[in-house]
Amino acid sequence: MTKTLTIDGTAIHDIPSFYDEINRVFMAGEDWKLGASLDALADMFRGGYGAIEGGEPIKLIWLAMERSRTQLGLEATRAFYQDKLARPEMFNTEAISSRLAALEAGSGPTYFEIVLEIIAEHPNIELEAR
Repeated sequence: MTKTLTIDGTAIHDIPSFYDEINRVFMAGEDWKLGASLDALADMFRGGYGAIEGGEPIKLIWLAMERSRTQLGLEATRAFYQDKLARPEMFNTEAISSRLAALEAGSGPTYFEIVLEIIAEHPNIELEAR
């Protein structure tokens, strides 16, 4: 049986609100919340905690997906990388600078596109844009 989960893209205004929405949908039954981390997001989609129990089939409906594409687009991604560059003690600034340069040149993915890539890595998840 396929489990259906729905992301409300109208609730997404930036990267923090994206994780608020992810936590609302996927972590409602947990006593902890997923942090704003792409690695943690990939782990969550892999399953084992939250709404995804493992490799079970998931239909993920994303309402207002095109709005989310804009909200998690160039500006949000630029700010995400610039925030990391401001903390060189925590992040590989050379790698982050390279990703930011690719983004600015139009060849690097936006945060939204990275999220879609992460979802696509999980064949048990069928994404439906609405």
